[in-house]
Amino acid sequence: MELYDVTIIGGGPAGLYSAFYSGLRNMKTKIIEVQSILGGKVNIYPEKMLWDVGGQPPIQAQHFIHNLIQQAMTFEPTVCLNTKVDNITKVENYFVIATNDGKLHYSKTILVAVGGGILNPIKLDLEGAKKYEMTNLHYTILGLERFKNKTVLVSGGGNGAIDWAVELLYVAEEVIVVYRKDQLTAHEAQIEKLKAHGVKILLNAKIKKLVSNEEKTIINEVVIDNAGDEQILIVDDILICHGYNREISLTYSKEIQPELHEEYYLVSKGKCMTNIPGIFGAGDIMSYEDKVNLLIGTFQDAVLAVNSAKLFIQPDASKIGMVSSHNDMFEQKNRELLEKIYLS
Repeated sequence: MELYDVTIIGGGPAGLYSAFYSGLRNMKTKIIEVQSILGGKVNIYPEKMLWDVGGQPPIQAQHFIHNLIQQAMTFEPTVCLNTKVDNITKVENYFVIATNDGKLHYSKTILVAVGGGILNPIKLDLEGAKKYEMTNLHYTILGLERFKNKTVLVSGGGNGAIDWAVELLYVAEEVIVVYRKDQLTAHEAQIEKLKAHGVKILLNAKIKKLVSNEEKTIINEVVIDNAGDEQILIVDDILICHGYNREISLTYSKEIQPELHEEYYLVSKGKCMTNIPGIFGAGDIMSYEDKVNLLIGTFQDAVLAVNSAKLFIQPDASKIGMVSSHNDMFEQKNRELLEKIYLS
């Protein structure tokens, strides 16, 4: 049996920074991630520009995730991808984590960093829609370049839909927004950008029918039900942003049931502890007063959770990790980096 100090469930920003910081604290660390890649929901918007990370100039999400992963691997944690946690039990003074591949993982502590859980896009509920997912019906954007000089229909009025519509303004020939309600619900500043560019916004409207080309390989027309009136739009691509089905799906044995508030973990503010000793939380999965649902808040959660886990295992340990500028663990790494700078 290989026993870890901390097992982090979730490989998004909260989990990745937790892995770095737990390594900094000399903890044997494992990450379990259900997806085939690390990065969490930031991977949904790979080309989105991030502006609100402290000390970081504007950066595309895909590059930001690359940096986070590189940092997380500093102390070589064990990483299990395509692995879903099925059940968590406790035996004596450690936890047993059963996963969908039939394996058991053993850990002194658990740090839950699953964010909003497993996110699956809500699909367009129209007959025949699925066959166009490989051509020009999309649920996210993996590269803006493919939309250059195209007419793109965006269905949805929340932040995800309108953020993408704004990004598309600078590459697409035309952007059209269709939303089933009587007003958009996204951030006002983003909506104003669309209006300033003269984007056609159809409210109280929804997609009624998809019309394909003669070969039936792509969609080239969309029939819109606009408050009872039909309208035909000629399009090159369709982006569906109707939200996500959320699945946390962590099952615990009867004796360990973390307290929840609307499906989010309630934790002790300042310590990121759940009501179950040895189980901690970081990131969007957590709920507490004055919670900051930004990346900067996620990183602080990670530090607090790891420090709490360290003290749970070793009560006489330092309450915080030594800062990097004074930490002997970085001495050799600093020397190598400085040599690259001055010898290049």
